[in-house]
Amino acid sequence: MLDPSSLYHLEPDVAASVLGTRPALIHLFDGYIDAGSVTHSTARYLLDTCEHQVLATFDHDQLHDYRSRRPQMVFDTNHWADLTDYALLVHRLLDVNGRPFLLLTGPEPDSQWNRAAAAVLQLAGQLGVSQLLTCAGVPMAVPHTRPTLVTAHATDPALASGNPMWIDRVQLPGSFSHVVEYRSGQAGLLAQGFVAHVPHYLAQSNFPQATAAVVGRIAAAAGLDIPMDPLHQASETNLANIEAETGEDAEFPAMVAALEEQYDQLAANGGASVPTAEEIGAAVEQFLADQDPPNDFRR
Repeated sequence: MLDPSSLYHLEPDVAASVLGTRPALIHLFDGYIDAGSVTHSTARYLLDTCEHQVLATFDHDQLHDYRSRRPQMVFDTNHWADLTDYALLVHRLLDVNGRPFLLLTGPEPDSQWNRAAAAVLQLAGQLGVSQLLTCAGVPMAVPHTRPTLVTAHATDPALASGNPMWIDRVQLPGSFSHVVEYRSGQAGLLAQGFVAHVPHYLAQSNFPQATAAVVGRIAAAAGLDIPMDPLHQASETNLANIEAETGEDAEFPAMVAALEEQYDQLAANGGASVPTAEEIGAAVEQFLADQDPPNDFRR
């Protein structure tokens, strides 16, 4: 393996500001399952609400397949006027109380996953990271009118107890975040993730209820004070918009009512009935096939 340290460049002054603070490192990559735009919206929300500086820049040119995800360019009359390129960055952010934490975000690497994961863990070691955190959204047969369920996973199973038992054991296509978490466990470093259950009929739309659910779990796990009011307000607006857009759909209320009944029954029974591995795997494969890359995590 080539030297992982050559994949990134640290900003010395910003790096010095987090040494000794034991910051959490949140890693959120575009390119994998993102029902309800949970991963992307969480990264965007943290950057929009928290003071931040670039701490490290990855040499994403070594990791990116440009023919798979092409950068956007602007042609103006007779010349190329602009290029919006991709970037994989680590930001240092501050919560409401000035506590630093780190956010690694950008496109999921297309290649060199083992080397890139080693680089992330090497960077975490250099900066004294206390734990790694991530989140995602998956499409599930749940209603938008009930609280968002969240499935936790962790390198320490004791931290992932109390999950809604809608998923047992299943084999799925892995993501780079999954690899980072797995390698963290092998290295003895704590890593956790939170997966929001997004109504399958809203999987291709922003679903701020799910974003709020995972941001709350991440903040609690890392001991961070993150403003939540904007997400709660967006959730209320989203619910009103759904009602307005579906008010004349004769079939929609019956579908939601059926999902509510199933949700309530499973909650009452402790989630004894779960989808089969084949059903979950097929749903994930279909969702991945339908994805378009987001456009706003670029240079």
